[in-house]
Amino acid sequence: FDIKNVFSCLKAMDGIDVIDNPNENLYPMPLFCQGKDEVFVGRIRRDFSQPKTLNLWIVSDNLRKGAATNAVQILQYLCKQRNEKA
Repeated sequence: FDIKNVFSCLKAMDGIDVIDNPNENLYPMPLFCQGKDEVFVGRIRRDFSQPKTLNLWIVSDNLRKGAATNAVQILQYLCKQRNEKA
């Protein structure tokens, strides 16, 4: 897989905020996500210990990004997929 494609896919997803700038030491931190619904992803890199694997650092506000928000987003995704097939 192409790591640039992984970045592109994550950046295109609703509810995902990619914060990954090693030159400026910018990565997701728990403080960034407090009170927000988004999931923050960073430190995206290939895992060389296993084939076809990635390492990601993922942070979210667990009180906001809980079962209810996830259920709604999954339902929205499934509805969108169903409409695209119709």
